[in-house]
Amino acid sequence: VQLQASGGGLVQAGGSLRLSCAASGGRFSLYTVAWFRQAQGKEREFVIVNSWGGGITTFADSVEGRFTIQRDTAKNTVDLQMNSLKPEDTAVYYCVATQRRFASGLYPNRNAFAYWGQGTLVTVSS
Repeated sequence: VQLQASGGGLVQAGGSLRLSCAASGGRFSLYTVAWFRQAQGKEREFVIVNSWGGGITTFADSVEGRFTIQRDTAKNTVDLQMNSLKPEDTAVYYCVATQRRFASGLYPNRNAFAYWGQGTLVTVSS
């Protein structure tokens, strides 16, 4: 499956942004989808994951209550809705996919994901 992320941009602190990840060559309904991010000079980190089949979603502590993940089966997309954005949310965001599933509360390692989109930059100004 090939992934294409879009929707990044510049937003003020406290604002919202919606990223979209489109899949081709496969149905998202059969894949666990996650978002990772990488800020300049930092390690790539887990943001959120939604497992296929049961819809279990796990959030990183830093985004819980602010970010949500939504699947659109008809469009074969998975969106990341980001609210109450903070300057520390500034990063390149990557959508990723795997056919594995993860238990609730488990932060998956990035190596568990075989499919990666190209990344989209989110900049939050203070």
